[in-house]
Amino acid sequence: MFAFQSDHHFLKVGPATASTPYAVAGVAWDGATTNRPGARFGPRGIRQASFMLCDGTHPHFDVSPVGLLGDAGDLPLPNTSLAGMRQALEPLAADLMARHHMVWLGGDHSITLSLLRAYRAHLGQPVAVLHFDAHCDTWDSHAGEPSGHGTWVQEAMQEGLVVDACFTQVGIRSAGVRDAREHVLQRGGQVHTARMLRGCESPAQLSPLIESVRRRLREHGNPPVYLSLDIDCLDPAFAPGTGTPEPGGLSTNQVLTVLEELADLPFVGMDCVEVAPPYDHAELTSAAAAVFVWTYLCGRIARGRP
Repeated sequence: MFAFQSDHHFLKVGPATASTPYAVAGVAWDGATTNRPGARFGPRGIRQASFMLCDGTHPHFDVSPVGLLGDAGDLPLPNTSLAGMRQALEPLAADLMARHHMVWLGGDHSITLSLLRAYRAHLGQPVAVLHFDAHCDTWDSHAGEPSGHGTWVQEAMQEGLVVDACFTQVGIRSAGVRDAREHVLQRGGQVHTARMLRGCESPAQLSPLIESVRRRLREHGNPPVYLSLDIDCLDPAFAPGTGTPEPGGLSTNQVLTVLEELADLPFVGMDCVEVAPPYDHAELTSAAAAVFVWTYLCGRIARGRP
């Protein structure tokens, strides 16, 4: 059985074509979820919520992705085998990223390992990563499985897909042994926990985080940057529709501030994962995800970085 093909598009734009430098694609897979399944319906929910964005003109960047953006639909993936999913996803992702600046709509977080493999091959170098999440995703196994949505960071570092010193985690707060929580720190990266960021929402308040990201990138030759945004970085008050909700999380304003302030970084792509509409209320989670994706795209366009 294969994932459904989308019957509507993000922001009501048309299909991705040679004339659309930016594109979104759904990765409707949740076979590695360890708590509540449902993220396979994330792409559909995010697209539906994006309809409220009207003409897509962003109030901060004052640009719209309409006319530059296409939707590649949901990728045809097997939905019962993690190995089979990855074998199918990686060539499909490589083909799309060769033609478009991509945003990937998940799906659970296990998809990010395959996407990073494809970017590593496409770019010929490892990438820096800006990672929003409640969970560190650095376990060496998850629920008895050797690989899943809680292991991809550790696997990506082992495979040399990322620049360890330019790996930044934001919003971490879940239960976990110290070795897992500090794995990124031990590899030379940065971790900004949700507790560290309490009460900080404005650009001035978040400037230590923002400047630390910029400084690390400068110190390591400004490598290309990949954004991986797990919607459970948000507190469940802002995002109840996710498989593993963790109280004490970030606000929508905090995430938007970081995305807006770092819009000039050399991003090469983004994923937004773990949106699970079956547990959502009033489309709060899907709406937040749609706005994050839209903000990322408008930031790229406003900065003239296709």
